[in-house]
Amino acid sequence: MALIYVVEDDKNIQEIETFALANVGYEVKGFDSAMDFYEALNDTTPDLILLDIMLPDEDGLSIVKKLRTRQDTVLVPVIMVTAKTTEIDKVKGLDLGADDYITKPFGVMELISRVKAMLRRSQKSQEKDKVLKLGNIVLDREKHSVTVGREPVELTYKEYELLKLLMTNAGIVTTRELILDRVWGIDFEGESRTLDMHIKTLRQKLKEEGSLIKTVRNVGYIMNGEKA
Repeated sequence: MALIYVVEDDKNIQEIETFALANVGYEVKGFDSAMDFYEALNDTTPDLILLDIMLPDEDGLSIVKKLRTRQDTVLVPVIMVTAKTTEIDKVKGLDLGADDYITKPFGVMELISRVKAMLRRSQKSQEKDKVLKLGNIVLDREKHSVTVGREPVELTYKEYELLKLLMTNAGIVTTRELILDRVWGIDFEGESRTLDMHIKTLRQKLKEEGSLIKTVRNVGYIMNGEKA
């Protein structure tokens, strides 16, 4: 049974969303402030978040940005719920990491349909990405292990998360800013030299396959399966 967090300060709307989703078999918890929501996240990570864009203590767009930098919520689907109808607001939410949006007023059946579809896509994506492969590198998310050929590679937590991010975005340049946000966190204030050192040690531990990690000068890094 999927766990859904509903973050909505309008009690009437929150009750409608909670009742509708619980009625079709989901476990649902409602929150009317960002503070209460964050406290709940520290205890349990939900399978999906239904997030209002207008909250009393923090903007929903800001919350989405934070969710995408936390290790426990980076992959959790987020559906934005907003009364705003301009295209720019929807685009902002999607650009910051929201997976879908629904505009008030909405029908209960539409809400349920959107949630079901998002959970199905999320489940398929997680199943597909349990094992990442690139060249002779195999990263197993469930076992939290990395092998090159058949030889296990011992990585630190940061090195593992760095490799996972690069392999997940294979063929796409990952910017230094994004890596620092995703791996070190939104409040990381260290010099980017830290990233360079981790890339260096990661390449060394991957041996010949380390050349799959290429530097894109003044931008970031990319892995595309072709050795330098």
